[in-house]
Amino acid sequence: MEIATLHQYFLASTGITTDTRNINKDNFYVALKGTNFNGNSFTKKAFELGAKYVLIDEQEYKINEQCLLVDNCLAALQELAKFHRNYLTKIKIIGLTGSNGKTTTKELIHAVLSQKYKTKATKGNLNNHIGVPLTLLSFDKSTEIGIVEMGANHQKEIEFLSSIAQPDYGYITNFGKAHLEGFGGVQGVIKGKSELYDYIEFHKKIAIINLEDPIQETKKNLFNTYTFGINKEAANVNIEKVIADPMVKISFENTTINSHLIGLYNANNINAAVAIGKLLNVSNDKIKAGVEGYIPENNRSQLLTKKDYEIILDAYNANPSSMQAALTNFFQLEQAPKTAILGDMFELGSESTSEHTNLVQFCQNQPHITFHFIGSEFYKSKIEAPNMCFYEKFETFSEAITHKPLEKGLLLIKGSRGMSLERTLDIL
Repeated sequence: MEIATLHQYFLASTGITTDTRNINKDNFYVALKGTNFNGNSFTKKAFELGAKYVLIDEQEYKINEQCLLVDNCLAALQELAKFHRNYLTKIKIIGLTGSNGKTTTKELIHAVLSQKYKTKATKGNLNNHIGVPLTLLSFDKSTEIGIVEMGANHQKEIEFLSSIAQPDYGYITNFGKAHLEGFGGVQGVIKGKSELYDYIEFHKKIAIINLEDPIQETKKNLFNTYTFGINKEAANVNIEKVIADPMVKISFENTTINSHLIGLYNANNINAAVAIGKLLNVSNDKIKAGVEGYIPENNRSQLLTKKDYEIILDAYNANPSSMQAALTNFFQLEQAPKTAILGDMFELGSESTSEHTNLVQFCQNQPHITFHFIGSEFYKSKIEAPNMCFYEKFETFSEAITHKPLEKGLLLIKGSRGMSLERTLDIL
């Protein structure tokens, strides 16, 4: 089936989904396959739930004329998204990737730009080879700016996603120690994430460059750029002051923004949103309103209070770079006593043991903070220290603090998503 024809069927529907649990009336259902499921087998159910069209790639499941047969549903979904992106001739797309802070930065940019434009952005973390097409297909003729988050854990993924999204503007939050196993080390991360800037350069679009990042700073003269930095008078946007106590406050152009985000590591996320707002002619007052109106959720840099604990909950994800940044900020906070609850960092491959050991050593010079390290990787790096406790499993940690509750005061909770450290809140 021609993509142009398929696109007409899509336009005649009320939206697209790959999950029958999310079908609304007259939706377009795409039957994807996975290791343990075959979306084609849900064809009949999809129609029963209200789907108008069902995209399939196995002839045996074609039960009526509303079943649209293609060779491969995933490839068709991706081509459909690319076609739709070109169909939306007036939309401007911002492509966003990086090792840390993608989702927070995306939400901040969305909060700022929606003060002036009809803006849509990636929902949640739908940022892969399926999520990016679904994001693009959620945009319509009324959407003025689309913000597309792109995630990757291997080379060439950002290149592929950029070819679908075709961004007019590109921003990389940072190059950190994330997905080292898939990228093949830090240099692989830099190369893989830079595929976004490669697209920007080749197509003569605009790259947003953070001059605080030494890797990005080297790229500032390579192509058409818009720069920002802290006390960088040569930057397009000069952020004059940044403090975190513990919420981040920034100042620029006689404008002060009081955010709801914790830690200096979030300052660049805010600064990027400010810079992109300026680039797209949003007034300073509206930039301020957008950032100050954003309140983090989903276990990302949240400041919570429970009983006698003040809690920094940052348990959505973790890698060596983000973990060290969160701890550096935590060490600088003046509240006492302080306790850090840290969970294993995933997808580090052969570097896992050394990176967990490095983090334990990083914490050794903080004798006035109590550390609880949870997970099999941290347990391999166990050392004897009066302020450091190691647990191979969360259940062991849970049992320990049930018998001996944590000291009242300031807590930092951070670990990879698979550790689900937000469970700590239930046992305090």
